[in-house]
Amino acid sequence: MKSEMRPEQTIFEDLAKLCSSAGYVHAIAYLCFRDNMIAYSGEMKSEDMQHLFSSTRLIRTETSTLTGLLIKSDIDYTLQSPSVMQQYIDKTESLLEEIHKSISALMWRGFGPKEVKNFDPFDNGAALREPIFYGGESAYSFQYRDLSPRKYSKDDEWLKVNKGFSIQAARDVVRAVGRVLDEKAVSVMEELPDIPPDQWTLLPTRTFTALEISEHTHLELVTVNNVLSAFTLPDGERNDQFSALSNFNVVNAFPLIRVAEDTYVLFHIYSLAEALYESPFYWMGADDAYVNTAMLHRGLFTEEFAAERLAFVFGKDRVHKNVDVFESKGKKVGEIDVLVLFGNRAIVVQAKSKRLTLESRKGNDGQIRDDFKKSVQDSYDQACRCAKLLGDAKYILKDRHSDEVDIRVSLKDVYILCVVSDHYPALSFQARQFLRFEATKAIPPPFVLDVFTLDAMTEMLRSPMQLLSYVDRRTKYYGKLMASHELTILSYHLKRNLWLSEEYDMITLEDDISSDLDLAMLVRREGIPGESTPDGILTRLGSTTLGRFVTEIETRPDPATIDLGYMLLTLSEKTVIEVSNAIDELARRARADGTNHDLTIGLGRGGTGLTVHCNNNPIKVAGPALENHCHARKYTEHAQSWFGVCVLPSQTSLRFGLNLDYDWERSDEMDALTQNMAKSGKLRDLLKTSEAKKRKIGQNERCPCCSGRKYKKCCLLKRGN
Repeated sequence: MKSEMRPEQTIFEDLAKLCSSAGYVHAIAYLCFRDNMIAYSGEMKSEDMQHLFSSTRLIRTETSTLTGLLIKSDIDYTLQSPSVMQQYIDKTESLLEEIHKSISALMWRGFGPKEVKNFDPFDNGAALREPIFYGGESAYSFQYRDLSPRKYSKDDEWLKVNKGFSIQAARDVVRAVGRVLDEKAVSVMEELPDIPPDQWTLLPTRTFTALEISEHTHLELVTVNNVLSAFTLPDGERNDQFSALSNFNVVNAFPLIRVAEDTYVLFHIYSLAEALYESPFYWMGADDAYVNTAMLHRGLFTEEFAAERLAFVFGKDRVHKNVDVFESKGKKVGEIDVLVLFGNRAIVVQAKSKRLTLESRKGNDGQIRDDFKKSVQDSYDQACRCAKLLGDAKYILKDRHSDEVDIRVSLKDVYILCVVSDHYPALSFQARQFLRFEATKAIPPPFVLDVFTLDAMTEMLRSPMQLLSYVDRRTKYYGKLMASHELTILSYHLKRNLWLSEEYDMITLEDDISSDLDLAMLVRREGIPGESTPDGILTRLGSTTLGRFVTEIETRPDPATIDLGYMLLTLSEKTVIEVSNAIDELARRARADGTNHDLTIGLGRGGTGLTVHCNNNPIKVAGPALENHCHARKYTEHAQSWFGVCVLPSQTSLRFGLNLDYDWERSDEMDALTQNMAKSGKLRDLLKTSEAKKRKIGQNERCPCCSGRKYKKCCLLKRGN
């Protein structure tokens, strides 16, 4: 017989009682060590991180809950017997699982066969508590740590006067705490075999002194103590208000526990890094004389950081900050925080600093909607108004220097990015549920993200075409993708190339997909030995001919070639390699016999295809010939669009490209013109013909396998082995 589910509060009270047990602090230390440490040998691999995605692993919100309950009373550090410690651990996991089931049950309340068709599990605030509490972290700890100096640089004087340290010093202390605890974890694990099992404890792996941090950072001890004290619950205070799971947990603001005058315990470095990023704003908010200045600086950080990261990809000349939109008579009708112009594409960024309040985390439906409106909906509405005006001659754009921003081409796509400055739990879920938007042919649905996702996107997708292509697909798949946070979707794209067929209504991505991105970011930002780029679109396709075409397109972003670049970036790895090999073969033939060669293939993605002309003809001859051929081929294939490229045989490089995009209509004239036109060729036939000729490949020629290496250093070498 199925037992009745207990109330959440009853389970929570049982958990609170357990956490007050003698020696329970050692159980928390074990659980945090077990579920967060990554063991590896030589180079770290994504497989080494898989345990972080186990369904049995305790997530940080759960361990923070345990810590919050621990400090509700005086901590008893007495080490218990191994059997008692195991009971603590088993009981902890059982109660936390019971709480999770209790919260999850709210999503399915009222669900029945009759309501399946229109059932929406996230229609109320109570149901959103599950993704808010259990959703994956949207930021890396090193992002919290290293972005803090940027976020509070303008508030440094206030911090020095009121807290006794600079934001950079605080960042250095947090970094040192992480390094010291990592070193202690290694040394403690090495010593355990020489210690009797009944004396085993992992609490020393979570314990450090201010002197150790001072020696590690070379900062004065008084400065280090000031930093550590700022994140430590003051002596004599308790977490009394934490009487229910949704109540404020003081551990989130004060993650350090003072054991002695100079000694501290920290169960999770992530909690300290997050507190460094978020707490200073609340310190300043309590200063009535400074709160307005702090609010101003907070908003400026989000705008400036977004502009800086986008300029890293697109270049400063294409990124404009604080753009005002004026009517012809000089009346201001809109403001754009950041505007990016690249060919016939634009990105409108609207930044907000409002975060999810405590009442929303409790599941207050009205408060959740109000927070979302202030954080995202208002941001989108403002951006959308401006996006509709871009390119309209009746409006003038001026940047922060009052210089006019000239849009010289007709914009085909305007992407709206709504960027928030803090971790916003269940942001993607809430955007799907609450955001009201108006998508048009030129303005797709918005991309709602935080600064941490923008940071990771611009770190991994460093070329304009790669980033634009990802934003294009991410926005146009708005209703088809579901993941707990955006880093999972980005990681999937880096591995598999984000492209969804029309036959799919919805695809859900599990968190473990992000392990490849997690590893790459650790390698790049923390210096961990390992692969800095996930094996996928950035490693396999760059050396192919089509990959080089995309790079060439970025150097001259005219509308036709940008559309071509978008199309090329949607192709599968197999198609890219096959088409690249075919173009290489065309160029080889053109060099060998001095005549023109061409190839036409249907790509089957959205009703399009590609025609390649390989010749040295003058542009005034080659251009019309390619365009006429593409018009005819598009007609015979009944395609919505068609791409054409002209390739220079000597270098197999892109001379120019074109894109035909218009609805197909039957025409007597075109029927007559194309009646004798042969069907489009097949890549396999061209490549088989090439193979049949068994051409001798020079040792210094590029290897035909498209590795990008010379033949003598690739397949010839393999044959020799």
